[in-house]
Amino acid sequence: MYKVHFENRFIMISEEPDRLQKYSLFHKFYATKELYKLITDFQADNTIHSINVYGPNIRHIWKIFRIYFTEVGAAGGLVRHSSGKYLFIEKKGRLDLPKGHIEPDEEPDLCALREVNEECGITGHLIVKSLQPSYHTYSWEGISYLKKTSWFLMKYDGPMITDPQLDEGITKVEWLSPDELSQIKGSAWLSLMDLINNSILRT
Repeated sequence: MYKVHFENRFIMISEEPDRLQKYSLFHKFYATKELYKLITDFQADNTIHSINVYGPNIRHIWKIFRIYFTEVGAAGGLVRHSSGKYLFIEKKGRLDLPKGHIEPDEEPDLCALREVNEECGITGHLIVKSLQPSYHTYSWEGISYLKKTSWFLMKYDGPMITDPQLDEGITKVEWLSPDELSQIKGSAWLSLMDLINNSILRT
């Protein structure tokens, strides 16, 4: 399955209808033109919370879906301190994780390490493993972008720095325990909560 976030709304692409979840609309894939109209209408109508697009050839649907957008790459880190707490930032009024665009010829893992350093001021953090990537869309100057963010779990045992990097647009840095994460739903993006649920709360 592929889940693409439109801020706090999303389109899920699956082989079969995902009846276990509640969606605003279900749509069986038939043709490219029809799918593109669906995306356009979804972008314009904020009252539709979610759509489940399904069909047996999910790779074909995903390929067609991606062609609609201009693709960009990003990477970020979920940093776990030796104390058991996780590193979070606040950006644009929302709780988030350090991440940023991948530079030309830069590998995603190196980008993630760099972004954590630049946005949070820590050094000595190491990658433990890769996590499930996330996808979200945004529009800029009339162009619709699809951003794939490659995520990495990192370990860190240095000082728990909390000074926000204001020049990076960060207004808060905090370290939260797993028990505190269930309380942040109202201040975090839906895509971040998906990552937390899959990577922390289920372990």
